[in-house]
Amino acid sequence: MHIMEGYLPATHAALWAAVSAPFVIHGARRITRLVRETPEVKLLLAASGAYVFVLSALKLPSVTGSCSHPTGTGLAATLFGPTVTTVLGTIVLLFQALLLAHGGLTTLGANVFSMAIAGPFVAWGLFHGLTRMGAGAALAIFFAATLGDLATYVVTSLQLALAFPDPTGGIAGAASKFLGIFALTQVPLAISEGLLTVVVFNMLGRYSRSELKALDLFRGRVAS
Repeated sequence: MHIMEGYLPATHAALWAAVSAPFVIHGARRITRLVRETPEVKLLLAASGAYVFVLSALKLPSVTGSCSHPTGTGLAATLFGPTVTTVLGTIVLLFQALLLAHGGLTTLGANVFSMAIAGPFVAWGLFHGLTRMGAGAALAIFFAATLGDLATYVVTSLQLALAFPDPTGGIAGAASKFLGIFALTQVPLAISEGLLTVVVFNMLGRYSRSELKALDLFRGRVAS
């Protein structure tokens, strides 16, 4: 769902950057507090960022000016919360724009909002909502990662529709077209990401149990 460099009108690019900036700032403060109070989770934090980078770098051509790909943000959102994931996603998007020509600097704010804000908040809310309702961790992480990915593509479709409304159907008509085209590639990608994230989550539960316990303590003090 990376929107390519220079594709959005300047006013739209600036607006999305302004909307995304407070989330990044808040997330950076949370990371500072997290590593100060629970330094043993640094490797897990780095691994979560690497997971976002690897998955979101796997792209397939989709809507003109954009592409489909997994996001990888669901895992980090369930472990560290959505705003920490915003910072990880921003770093990943910046590196991809500079090194891989994937996305862009002018569209960074829009890409951050869709992939590193909207998706993680949906994933985080679903995970905690489902677990509080009694769902198992594997089921909760599957829906969190899958629907967090799909939320990203929905937001990207709306961003493109706002920038390029349909001549006859307007914003709603353009959004329905973008959503329909994205769905061909994004729905199977999202389901695959959900399954993979369950596998990774289970591995972390087996090999990083102490770090996860430390995160539980931290998450009890700061919810988002």
